[in-house]
Amino acid sequence: MAKKCDICGKGRVFGNKVSFSNKKSNRSWAPNVRTVRAVINGATKRINVCTRCLRSGKVERAL
Repeated sequence: MAKKCDICGKGRVFGNKVSFSNKKSNRSWAPNVRTVRAVINGATKRINVCTRCLRSGKVERAL
């Protein structure tokens, strides 16, 4: 099961890998998702968060 960001909902995206001879085959792009301990409603919980949300400060990490 692929991990999704619990903050923004970012998940796996599908597309085509295109070779030099223009043959197409399926591939996927996965987001950089980390499991972190965060403070949510005053309690510490483990959530899956993408690194974009971590960098932008949308998550307060628990110490």
